[in-house]
Amino acid sequence: MKFKCIDECSQCCVEREYYPNKEFGKIGVLILPEEKHRIEEIGKKLAIKVNILPRIGVSKSRNSKPKVLAYQMMGIEKNGNTCPFLDTSGDNKSPHGGFPCNIYNDRPLACKTYPLVESNPITLDEKCKFCKEHKTANENLDSEIESLLKIKNEMKTNASVIWRYATNIGEQEDNSYFQNGWIVEEE
Repeated sequence: MKFKCIDECSQCCVEREYYPNKEFGKIGVLILPEEKHRIEEIGKKLAIKVNILPRIGVSKSRNSKPKVLAYQMMGIEKNGNTCPFLDTSGDNKSPHGGFPCNIYNDRPLACKTYPLVESNPITLDEKCKFCKEHKTANENLDSEIESLLKIKNEMKTNASVIWRYATNIGEQEDNSYFQNGWIVEEE
């Protein structure tokens, strides 16, 4: 079955989730280091405030500062939701009837992978409305697979310590769970 966005859906650009748990706050869209400056410059050019935080870092020891392996672009809402580049103003709609992306052709590599989820084997995101309805998509995902493989390749490391950045962002009722800053994930 061929994947296509469902009419009136922009869910993947709006909803953010806690990952790996509430302690880390909500995560943003994964931004590779080589994409960070470009995304920030696009934001400046369009007069859109972009909040990019670290996401994953690596180091040789717990005592050394993490080298950022990936960043994350946070949403514009206080709870971390809604991509800053999603145009929710007016009656302008995307070809599938959802809100349009202001930077669709220049969107981050992570956005280009959707609805694929990195796992072994690669799966479809259960939260995607198309994937919920159809449970399968085996056609026209070649560019998504290629994008996911590029991300996976950039995330390879020999570092002994992996850090995850806690955003301290999420629903107000969950504030007591949040941490802020770098937390060692595994050694």
